[in-house]
Amino acid sequence: MAEAHPVGFQWVMEAKRRGATIIHVDPRFTRTSAVADIHAPIRAGSDIAFLGALVNHVLSNDLDFREYVVAYTNAASIIEEGFQDTEDLDGLFSGFDPESGQYDPGTWQYVGATSAPAAGQRDPAQPAGDAGSHGQQHEAARSETHGSGGPGVASKGERDETLQHPRCVFQILKRHFARYTPEMVQEVCGISPDQFARIADALTSNSGRERTSAICYAVGWTHHSVGAQMIRTSAILQTLLGNIGRPGGGIMALRGHASIQGSTDIPTLFNILPGYLPMPHAAEHQDLAAYVAGDAGKTGFWGNMSAYAVSLLKSYWGDAATPDNEFCFDYLPRLTGDASTYTTVKAQIDGRSKGYFIVGENPAVGSANGKMQRLGLANLDWLVVRDLQMIESATFWKDGPEIETGELVTEEIGTEVFFLPAATHVEKAGSFTQTQRMLQWRDKAVDPPGDCRSELDFYYELGVRIREKLKDSTDEMDRPLLDLAWDYPVDEHGDVDGEAVLMEINGTDAQGNPLSGYTELKDDGSTACGCWIYSGVYADGVNQARRRKPHWEQDWVASEWGWAWPANRRQLYNRASAAPDGTPWSERKRYITWDADQGKWVGPDVPDFIADRDPSYVPPDDAKGPDAIGGADPFIMQTDGKAWLFAPLGVADGPLPAHYEPPESPVRNPLYGQQNNPGRQGISDPSNPINPSCSDVFPYVFTSYRLTEHHTAGGMSRTLPYLTELQPEPFCEVSPRLARERGLEHGEWATIVTARSAIEARVLVTDRLRSLRLGDQWVEQVGLPYHWGRNGISQGDSPNDLVNVTMDPNVYIQDKVGTCDIRPGRRPRGPALTAYVEDYRRRAGVSDAPDHTDGGAQT
Repeated sequence: MAEAHPVGFQWVMEAKRRGATIIHVDPRFTRTSAVADIHAPIRAGSDIAFLGALVNHVLSNDLDFREYVVAYTNAASIIEEGFQDTEDLDGLFSGFDPESGQYDPGTWQYVGATSAPAAGQRDPAQPAGDAGSHGQQHEAARSETHGSGGPGVASKGERDETLQHPRCVFQILKRHFARYTPEMVQEVCGISPDQFARIADALTSNSGRERTSAICYAVGWTHHSVGAQMIRTSAILQTLLGNIGRPGGGIMALRGHASIQGSTDIPTLFNILPGYLPMPHAAEHQDLAAYVAGDAGKTGFWGNMSAYAVSLLKSYWGDAATPDNEFCFDYLPRLTGDASTYTTVKAQIDGRSKGYFIVGENPAVGSANGKMQRLGLANLDWLVVRDLQMIESATFWKDGPEIETGELVTEEIGTEVFFLPAATHVEKAGSFTQTQRMLQWRDKAVDPPGDCRSELDFYYELGVRIREKLKDSTDEMDRPLLDLAWDYPVDEHGDVDGEAVLMEINGTDAQGNPLSGYTELKDDGSTACGCWIYSGVYADGVNQARRRKPHWEQDWVASEWGWAWPANRRQLYNRASAAPDGTPWSERKRYITWDADQGKWVGPDVPDFIADRDPSYVPPDDAKGPDAIGGADPFIMQTDGKAWLFAPLGVADGPLPAHYEPPESPVRNPLYGQQNNPGRQGISDPSNPINPSCSDVFPYVFTSYRLTEHHTAGGMSRTLPYLTELQPEPFCEVSPRLARERGLEHGEWATIVTARSAIEARVLVTDRLRSLRLGDQWVEQVGLPYHWGRNGISQGDSPNDLVNVTMDPNVYIQDKVGTCDIRPGRRPRGPALTAYVEDYRRRAGVSDAPDHTDGGAQT
């Protein structure tokens, strides 16, 4: 966090000055480690074993916040009798189909609760599911596209609030994590039992009624084939300790740059619409009624799905969207398959994807398997690149590594590249949404030079020009574009008024008045809203994101600095900060409480609950939507109102996290016979070979990371002289033991090689990367800053050329951990490089096109 998020880390240092214990778990000793009280070096990709052992420590020593767990989680829910755990099936859960590589979650359900079909099934080609237990219909256990709450269960099912029933979630958790011991942590992660005990004691002693602990993770935690389950394990841990929904607790997802959160809220993703509404599927959603059926009428706030969807359609198509045409629902695109990033790159290589926009990204350097990225770019008809600098993704055709090796020839590449210069963040006005879900408004400091334009201006102008070309069209296919409400005000320079866009996102009523929040949205067409979770950001006609009231003029929650979604709540699920009866768990941690005299929830934050819902309220059995939220059910986006320690639906690779080895690993999985994540997704292509695990040819682990002087793929930092002076050349970090073993000398060159490619870097011999003892073998890790490429002041090979594309099945994000060899000296040049890599592949027995979805067999 200090390395990549130094501005936010100032608050960690403030907490440290007040006595907080800072624990840093990371393969490297970094700037964060330097100020931490405890640094635990961990083998990259083994986090579930470590977190799972913390869960086991909590459960086996009765250190959970029991009242919180019983009242606010599904710990008491009883699971179907047919459920089998990884303990029973040696690393698999019941319902796994080895042919499809997918789970049927029929046996994961609550007893007595029929699951509802979910609108966000990931794979449109996948049938809705075979009949599960008791004849229920279950979709394949694909990841939900719902960002808040996920899939729904029809009721809380049967519960045992004593937590003694052998099939209740609490007992299943205890059995599942029992093998995750400190000794296993040492064997899997390389963390000693003594150090583990220090961490476990520090965390648990600072959790409970009087105290809370927070977990911060960076985007690197998502870059694993089990990334979603890593984060779920931390959520299970924090929920057991009562650290969710309470001040000083929670889990903070540190984002890669200023508005990564915003780019998922108002998405750049293929399978969701603004506010985490699912993209409709061609096979399932022929009309609006079918689209909202999976959510409309649910318990919780997803029960208002129809209002969110209709208001979004009105925002898109304005007057053209009417009840008679289902508010132009047919204008929305439909999913017919996976259109995620790496699948798109594969389609480019295969000649099925002809055009590509790259906006603020540099996949030739910043994405996994750079060679595969560049081969895809070279097979396009056209490519549009918008950036501040002439990045590698714009110049691959003349100076990419494959030009040097002869694998690509400039004159034979038919891609027409359009480079359009972009405005920087200080050269445009607009909002960004940072890691706290907080929208903040930036005013333009200076005008952009020359032809540089903001994204808002570019896309608006592109829309205007396309609509002009189509204005006389009578083709029904063109109506969605022609009917768009595309009429934003522009200034004398032709720049779009960003605040008008923010107003549209906020939402308006039929008279054009701004809405004050998402509870005002209707499904009759009388409201329009571009993103329901952002509704309220322009309440009262005031840009709430622009507020900058200094802290000395407001309380410690600082609700008048920017605006946080939803409804300016600074702490999600904050009803959980009070006991079931509405009184504070402790005066020290008082936050949101029930005021019986006023008949409402009060506190320094906006209650994340129905404001006047009495704690004793018990909804009738037939209640739907918000009316079905009980007074003691804080998790209002879940259909049962509970935090899910066990996921009966919506997770592609199991209802509980389990440790699986990365696709490329130097060791066997000591916990189960199942080596890798059985649901992992891959790209089978000759450009994406996978190293065999436990290979003497590729004996070392490599992982990538970022430094303070670097910004992601380098487009903004490799071109700045003063940053280049601080980090002048590509380097790799190795331990003294590895340096001795391979004859590497500090400051000299080394070649790092995988089955994909080989790169060179200067050697930094350092104790910051420790040799790890795992059982009876040593494991060494090679650390690689992923910043470098062929352009800019500081140039070098891209470490992401080494990374394979094997993806988490829930979110389709690649694994950043792999195996490699490292040798002293510089890499070969020209065609000799491909021959060098091919020799490694031959000796390791690497096939050209491995099957990544082989039912979980050893890769």
